[in-house]
Amino acid sequence: MSQADEKTFDQLNDEADIAADYLEGLLDIVDYEGDIEMGVRNNRPVVQIVADDNTDIKHLIGRHGEVVDALQQLTRLAVQQKTGERSHLIVDVDGYLKRKRQRLRDMALDAIDEVRETGEPVSLDPMNSFERKIVHDVVREEGMKSRSHGEEPKRYVTIYRKANQTEDADDAAAAAEPVETEAIAPDEE
Repeated sequence: MSQADEKTFDQLNDEADIAADYLEGLLDIVDYEGDIEMGVRNNRPVVQIVADDNTDIKHLIGRHGEVVDALQQLTRLAVQQKTGERSHLIVDVDGYLKRKRQRLRDMALDAIDEVRETGEPVSLDPMNSFERKIVHDVVREEGMKSRSHGEEPKRYVTIYRKANQTEDADDAAAAAEPVETEAIAPDEE
């Protein structure tokens, strides 16, 4: 399916249903308690596992989200097997992605502040594509520019001022500097 052939709301809901069934089966296998919430957000199916008690569910997040990332990949494969089409399904566990987005947003804003203060580009630590996209979106919202560099899995984002921002900042700094002139004493004329 090409980008031009966007999926209908019903197709996205079907993907969420398939994913929810798959994840319920996994929860039964590992004997974890949790509710499945599903929907469509930003033209993507979203399935979230919500904890009844936090103890077991945290194991589905893993260190730095590795387990939830793996669950998402497996669930996407299960959906693709049923539909025959690639899915851009998002799987979240107990609000992990929301917290992660906020941390990435805060980190990006801190880096943007540093770029504005120093005028120098700031490179962030390596990130996966999901994390880089969040950073790029924040940078764009703030009127700056960013670029990804490197090869997976060590791809990282560098944040820059836009070219006209550098010139504007230099012009503003020059205008703010006092201009030194020699005073001529009245008797020197």
